[in-house]
Amino acid sequence: MPSGIPYIIGNEVAERFSYYGMRAILVIFMTQYLMSASGQSDPMTEREAQGYFHLFVAAVYLMPAFGALLADYFWGKYRTIIGLSLVYCLGHLSLAANDTRLGLALGLGLIAIGAGGIKPCVSAHVGDQFGPGNFHLLGKVFGWFYFAINLGAFLAMLIVPWLLAHAGASAAFAAPGVLMGLATWVFWLGRRRFVKIPAARTQLINDLKDPAVWRVLGRLAAIYALVAVFWALFEQIGSSWVLQAEKMDRWVGNVELLSSQIQALNPLFIMLLTPCFSYGVYPFLSRRIGLTALKKILFGLFLAVFAFAIPAAIQMRLDQGIQVHILWQLPAYLLMTAAEVMVSITCLEYSYTQAPKSAKSVVMAAYFLSVSLGNLFTGAVNFLIGHAEGGMKLSGASYFWFFTGLMLATALLFVPLSRAAEKKDSAHRA
Repeated sequence: MPSGIPYIIGNEVAERFSYYGMRAILVIFMTQYLMSASGQSDPMTEREAQGYFHLFVAAVYLMPAFGALLADYFWGKYRTIIGLSLVYCLGHLSLAANDTRLGLALGLGLIAIGAGGIKPCVSAHVGDQFGPGNFHLLGKVFGWFYFAINLGAFLAMLIVPWLLAHAGASAAFAAPGVLMGLATWVFWLGRRRFVKIPAARTQLINDLKDPAVWRVLGRLAAIYALVAVFWALFEQIGSSWVLQAEKMDRWVGNVELLSSQIQALNPLFIMLLTPCFSYGVYPFLSRRIGLTALKKILFGLFLAVFAFAIPAAIQMRLDQGIQVHILWQLPAYLLMTAAEVMVSITCLEYSYTQAPKSAKSVVMAAYFLSVSLGNLFTGAVNFLIGHAEGGMKLSGASYFWFFTGLMLATALLFVPLSRAAEKKDSAHRA
């Protein structure tokens, strides 16, 4: 195993704690804790908060294009990660120091630049550490890389909401900032152990002039366009699912769970399911149906349909005034997490293996763009609903059923697309 991998994994745990800790409380902060410049309570409506939440996430996943350009054309991945991590830290400082809409906008803007900018560089930097002698370990390392992401997220989603409820917004936003500073320091410590691929300006331009490269990017773009719908649903774990949990019975024994803590089920299930899929489910399916990367993604899209149908059914009962226990969200988290394992991890690895050598970060940015598009769509839906004339449209359960139906249509469209892409992959290898 490359000697720099532990520093990358350690950095990722702390950085993901900072990002998911801050993100876990955003909707609750915007709807309950936001203040005006005069010190008066100035909360957003639920639809407005959901809209801005997804607009922020969309920005985070749009910025990888900026980070990839810096890394592949100007600074190289290592310097880009260090530089944008400092911007990231300033974003957390703004959120901790100012609980108004101005502080929120400035903080989220800086975090979007930092978190989004380093995203394609970190995942590509992992792959850069491997050569011909240990390249076969890449798939397992991407699995453990994703495990590290979710370990940080799990701890953050338990701790930061508790801090918000018991110590206030400043302390809750300061804790992720401290962890981001730690993440930057850990990454700096590994500077002499990393394989550092310099920016390849001439090679990148030559690759982008190659028609074969554009055919690869075109095939990936078609896949990413449909995967964007998956992210439109998945990211609602942090918005519509949290707001739904606010209206549910959250008492488990003598403990009342916070609505934003329920999200911790997702990273917990990731840590449990990732090794199960890598060492159990995938080998089992491979022996029977010739499992490919695109088939994994297809299965994940269909799982997302069933996952989102559960909160839709829950919302139907809530709309009728029937009390529903929070444990009914558990199977939804389990299915959506299984879908995430099959879609997200697979897309990361598939993207890296398909990308031209000098344009790894660019292709990673294209993948993350699908997450941005999915969130832009969800944000737009919420803004349209919030400003619809004549009352709210797609309110209550109809909102969840709309996204469930959209996911089903997308999964069905992915069937012929995946078959055509697999034929092209086979022809290319031949």
